[in-house]
Amino acid sequence: MRIRSLGVIDDAVVELSPGFTAVTGETGAGKTMVVTSLGLLLGGRADPALVRIGAKSAVVEGRVTVPADASVAVRAEEAGAELDDGALLISRTISAEGRSRAHLGGRSVPVGMLTELADELVAVHGQTDQQGLLKAARQRQALDRYAGDAVAGPHAKYVAAYRRLKAVSAELAELTTRARERAQEADLLRFGLNEVAAVEPRAGEDVELAAEAERLGHAEALASAASVARAALAGNPEDPEGVDATTLVAGAGRALDAVRAHDPALAALADRMGEISILLGDVAGELAGYADDLDADPLRLAAVEERRAALGALTRKYGEDVNAVLAWAEEGAGRLTELEGDDDRIGELTAERDALRAELSGLAQALTDARTAAAARFAEAVTAELGHLAMPHARVTIAIRQTDDPEGVEVNGRTVAYTSSGADEVELLLAPHPGAQPRPIAKGASGGELSRVMLAVEVVFAGTDPVPTYLFDEVDAGVGGKAAVEIGRRLAKLAKTAQVVVVTHLPQVAAFADRQLLVEKTNDGSVTRSGVTVLEGEDRVRELSRMLAGQEDSETARAHAEELLATARAEV
Repeated sequence: MRIRSLGVIDDAVVELSPGFTAVTGETGAGKTMVVTSLGLLLGGRADPALVRIGAKSAVVEGRVTVPADASVAVRAEEAGAELDDGALLISRTISAEGRSRAHLGGRSVPVGMLTELADELVAVHGQTDQQGLLKAARQRQALDRYAGDAVAGPHAKYVAAYRRLKAVSAELAELTTRARERAQEADLLRFGLNEVAAVEPRAGEDVELAAEAERLGHAEALASAASVARAALAGNPEDPEGVDATTLVAGAGRALDAVRAHDPALAALADRMGEISILLGDVAGELAGYADDLDADPLRLAAVEERRAALGALTRKYGEDVNAVLAWAEEGAGRLTELEGDDDRIGELTAERDALRAELSGLAQALTDARTAAAARFAEAVTAELGHLAMPHARVTIAIRQTDDPEGVEVNGRTVAYTSSGADEVELLLAPHPGAQPRPIAKGASGGELSRVMLAVEVVFAGTDPVPTYLFDEVDAGVGGKAAVEIGRRLAKLAKTAQVVVVTHLPQVAAFADRQLLVEKTNDGSVTRSGVTVLEGEDRVRELSRMLAGQEDSETARAHAEELLATARAEV
């Protein structure tokens, strides 16, 4: 892993061994930046405050070896990443302005992709994780993780039923709480649809009636105009001496016909004059028919206006014209059918809710049974591990409880509260010595004891649900003496099946490491590439002496350091 411009680190390369690597150094030297860097590679929050003062950005690059058939490799390749000789290259860049970029196998990816892969790559534990173990939810998650498929199977079915129950209950609540509003809406729709049905409008009827009303309202003027026009075209029988257009055109036609043989151009004009004569006759005939057919009945006009008023009453309420009213009526009828069907829907949902609640009760019971069975094994395994961590008389138990709730599900013959995780409240209890009553670890464990409980839990996990790499940030805080030696021994055991990286200030822990890295600052207060050193031989003895007594050259400290290393090598 290469780290540049992150915190106190200017430029450093951290090479981690396959087994147990201990990272040591003076307080403030930048040891925790190793943890921070790995957290960034695993999708951790990008804080611009981490960028070294004066730098434009901080960059962390990591090379992670993964089997080609591992799910991590498959998911990375699906995201477009490429493996480099069996390794996955991951990089994270944070700008001083707060922008963050992530790359996976040479491909730019969302930071969320790194987070998805994190759980299968590295388990990170620090002081905040110890505090997290105090939370009931984290304790339940720890038990479920230990139980594996025995809990995961019932839990998956439970979650599916739980989500469906929540959706059904929400819809049912919405339907029942809005029953009055829906009833009011249905009444308004029925009233409106009845109004429309009573009038029985036809599409476009309002346009037709408007034209008819206009014609009926001016019937006398229209008839008079038609009669005058007809007389002008075809003559007035009451005035035989009058001159009309038809007679004049006919005379003009006869005059042209008399001489048309002498000039083709004039013959063409004579033909056109004949066409005019025919057209005048047609128009005159139509004008006569129009005048005869024109209905000036005031009763019909009154009926038309009455019908228009009825249609107008509809358009004022339900649409800008009759077509819009008909569209509203069609939509309203559909909505009314939906509203009237709500009672049936409420009945269906109520039956489904009751069935789902009964199903959920059975699934919650199965989940409780699986957790109860796993809890006994988990507590026994953690207790055994504590015996190897200088807590030989400590006893861990796991309490699984439920809270009564009349609106809940039935478990063990009681109606209890439930969540998406089931009906169980899981609590880790610790009795640190014989005769002590088991108490919640939040109340019954000191800081050092809590560190060892967490380590014991992780060692137990390593045998059931391993991850390739474990990183502990001062998990040994509050521990010393024999307990510190036992922690080092158990970490070495864990390193036989996984890569273990520990940031520590305890020489008893560091002595058990396969490789020890020293993080130290230069005179200007930065950590450069050469500031992360692999300690071997005499250098490692000197660092362990410093950690023991604060004096690298103390003969007593050196003797103690050499004894620690010899003991660790003999056991490993």
